[in-house]
Amino acid sequence: MGSYDEKIAPTGDESVQIDMEESAMDAHFLLRGGRPSYENKKYSKAQMEALTALCDTLFPSLDHHAISNSDEEDALKSFYGTSASQAGIPLHLAGYMSERLVHAALGLLNLSLWLLSTWYGTFILCGRLSLSCHFPCFQRFSQVLQHRREEIMLSWSHSSFYLFRQLFKAIKFLCCLTFYTKVDEKNENPSWKAMGYCGPDPELLSQRREEAMKGPLHDKVIDMQDVALNNIADTLRKAGCEVTEESSRKGNKTQKSITIKCDVVVVGSGSGGGVVAGALAKAGHKVIVVEKGKYFARNDLSLLEGPSLDQMYEGGGLLATDDLGVVLLAASTVGGGSSINWSASLRTPAHVISEWSKELKLPLFSSPLFAQAMNTVCERMGVKETVHSEGLANKTLRNGCTHLNYNVLNIPRNGDPEHRCGWCCFGCKDGAKQGTQETWLVDAINHGAVILSSCKAERIIITKAAAAGVVIEAGNRGFHMEVQSRATVISCGALCSPALLKKSGLKNPNIGLNLHLHPVQMAWGFFPDAIENSYEGPIMTAMHQVGDPSGYGAIIQAPSLHPGLFSVLMPWISALDMRERMLRFSRTCHLFALARDTGSGTVNLPDHLTYSLSSHDEKNLNKGIEKALRILVAAGAQEIGTHHCKGERLKIPGSSAEEIERFIKNVSLRRLKDLSTPLCSAHQMGSCRMGADERNSAVDGRGQSWEVKGLFVADASVLPTALGVNPMVTVQSIAYCIANFVHHSLNTKPHKN
Repeated sequence: MGSYDEKIAPTGDESVQIDMEESAMDAHFLLRGGRPSYENKKYSKAQMEALTALCDTLFPSLDHHAISNSDEEDALKSFYGTSASQAGIPLHLAGYMSERLVHAALGLLNLSLWLLSTWYGTFILCGRLSLSCHFPCFQRFSQVLQHRREEIMLSWSHSSFYLFRQLFKAIKFLCCLTFYTKVDEKNENPSWKAMGYCGPDPELLSQRREEAMKGPLHDKVIDMQDVALNNIADTLRKAGCEVTEESSRKGNKTQKSITIKCDVVVVGSGSGGGVVAGALAKAGHKVIVVEKGKYFARNDLSLLEGPSLDQMYEGGGLLATDDLGVVLLAASTVGGGSSINWSASLRTPAHVISEWSKELKLPLFSSPLFAQAMNTVCERMGVKETVHSEGLANKTLRNGCTHLNYNVLNIPRNGDPEHRCGWCCFGCKDGAKQGTQETWLVDAINHGAVILSSCKAERIIITKAAAAGVVIEAGNRGFHMEVQSRATVISCGALCSPALLKKSGLKNPNIGLNLHLHPVQMAWGFFPDAIENSYEGPIMTAMHQVGDPSGYGAIIQAPSLHPGLFSVLMPWISALDMRERMLRFSRTCHLFALARDTGSGTVNLPDHLTYSLSSHDEKNLNKGIEKALRILVAAGAQEIGTHHCKGERLKIPGSSAEEIERFIKNVSLRRLKDLSTPLCSAHQMGSCRMGADERNSAVDGRGQSWEVKGLFVADASVLPTALGVNPMVTVQSIAYCIANFVHHSLNTKPHKN
């Protein structure tokens, strides 16, 4: 279909040529709602040549021989012909790595760029493949021929040396995600048209100017980034806060301090914090909600993958365990995970309730209060199990299961059964998905609560072993305030709550341990004759349960994948192979196996994470992938495959039943370390787990810290074990119960004047 463009494949000792001015112009694409541009503050010209060569190895300019002047042929020429350097990817990544990226792999990337900018470092990392037949034989990485660079990077991807695999994953992750999500001034990407991707939801533009589409919180949330420093106190008073100001002299400067007083401060606004805030405000308590992310009204959503990841996800969507073994998707916006999740609203399974209440001796879960809580939150979110229509991936899952006589269940969702938005992972444009920003936070505001966005909690105020509020930074500008409270609820999520507790001086050794991720492995099927796109329609409507007597089995569901994350997950075998895989994006369906994991990890900081998959979990994931592949075949896929490093795939037409069976069995026996891309996780839980004994838990059965009175944790981090299904309903139900406990503790605690 294409051939290499020799203009980007240097010969002999010729270096890769970088037009810095042109690339810099391309790299700067700061748009309304767009992913920001960054400035290279760290890397030398030689290191930039190495980075450019790495990026162009993954994404070179390839020839596509046009046979007509049609729009389709022009789109294909652009798709194949645009290299990473022409798209401004190297300069953007250099700026991003200089200014924002915080990860254990950054040191490896920096060292590698330095080594690859020299001939001796290139030989160390690349071996004989980097040698030239011309004197002096040794070359810098940018001087190595394109096809040799591809061989080198492919060898890194399945190297027995861990650091080479990590280096490959890091480069591929950063480059692929940026290449397929970067947009121009028209919010377009040169690859999308050929791939059959329309960009943001076509319905979005027609709704953007309608006042009604702003949503119920559009003028209620106070974004501290937008409030002038000298106007903060007045703004808070107008919102109904009790504010005191004090001035002090430090040298020749006068410094002002601001204190806000309330009954309850809630840090976080997702399924945990949003429910706590709504329930306690309705109970008559003065509540302040602190959220480090921003609020996006419905008509402010871009529904562009890159900008949405950057603005609404933890780490800009570039969050992973230290070894890059698992990529994590976690929210950082008003509404938390409920604002960007896939709508699945599954109740806590009965066997999990039994385990938590009986084996772990937590009576809450078998109590009428928890049962009532699940009913209440499902009613408030408008959870419905009815399915009126399905997208391509869910139809595939349902049809395949039906043909194989596998169980297939409807997934209850927190929205209208008619809701078909495939872009809800970037926020819901019409509010049909009932996240906390459409429900519990609205209840909170209507009962006098105040929501402060763009506010990061720096530490918990602890006085005489009791929580007295939090210190917050207003708008990332170095200005700190105190929010003093009678009760403090931490709902930052399983990745951030442990870090805040540790930073505040808590010593319980269980804080940050027992992190569960619901690891996900994916399989794909190609459906060339499908009449709809894989990314359209409701995200989740069907699921298959893979039985396991221990209660730690797996489920099979369909994900939401837009081009950036799709490219991160697909294996890279060569530059041409990757383009051909991406060309089939809109007709490629993924199914994933999600394990209720027994393995666990640790959280030391929000961006310092470790995780180990147990052999039991690996077996369950492989069982799930085996079934997923069978489902894809039964549903009519013309080709199937997984994400193993060698990119094995099988064309179904022309293959015998024995060949198909052999392929599926071989894939299901593969070790997960052979994956060229990380596992995935959209559910993080357990890092501040609830328990009956402080020796093996971080909080008690009421969600209160064992160490600090009046300090509660109410989010997915308190889950005693992995859950096995989407945790939204469970987290909201636990948060509702913890709000009840906070309410009773406040009613028995005397007010301080």
